[in-house]
Amino acid sequence: MSSPKARRRQRSTRVVSASALVVIAAVVVLGAVLSGSPAFLSAAAVLAVALGAAAARITYSELLQARREAAADRARQAQSYRALADTRSAEHQEFATAMRSRVGAAERAAAQLKVAVVASQGRAAEAMRKVNSEARRADLAEAEGVRLTQALDESEERAAEAIVRVAELEQENDVLHSENDVLRAEIDAATSWHPEVRHA
Repeated sequence: MSSPKARRRQRSTRVVSASALVVIAAVVVLGAVLSGSPAFLSAAAVLAVALGAAAARITYSELLQARREAAADRARQAQSYRALADTRSAEHQEFATAMRSRVGAAERAAAQLKVAVVASQGRAAEAMRKVNSEARRADLAEAEGVRLTQALDESEERAAEAIVRVAELEQENDVLHSENDVLRAEIDAATSWHPEVRHA
C-alpha cells in the first residue's frame, strides 16, 4: 500500500494533468478562433472535446480513488473501535467477576462472624446464668461467703469480657455488611455499562 504522501503527490499530478488538458484545449480553440480558418476551427473543436473528455476521465478516476480511500479509512476506524469496545467489555467482565469473588468472600466472612457472635452470645448467657446461680448460692450459704464471693467476682469478670467481645463482633459484622453494600453497588455500576460500537 502506498503512503499517504505518495497518494497526495499522485492525486496532485492527476489534477494538474486534467487542468493542463483543459488549458491546452482552451488555447487551441482560442487560436483557431483567432485564425478564422474553418478547418483549423473544426480540428480545434474535435481536439478540445477529446482533451475535455480526457480531463473528465482523469478527474473521475481521481474521485473514485478518493472515495475508495475514504471507505477503507472508515472501515479501519470501525475495526479499531470494535476492537477497543471488545477490550473494554472484557475488562469490565473481568472486573465484575473479581468483584463477585470479593463479595462472596466477604459474605462468607460475615457468615462466619455471625456464627461467632451467636456462640459468644450463648457463652455470655451461660455466664450470666452462672452468675445468677452463684448469687443464689451466696444468699443460701452465708457460711461460704468468701469463697462464693470470689467465684462471683470471677464469673462477673468472664461475663463482662464475653459482653465486650459480643459488642466487638457485632461492630465487625456491621462493618462487613457496609463493605458488602459498597461492593454490590460497584458491581451494579460495572455490569450496567454497555460500550457503544461505532460503525462505518
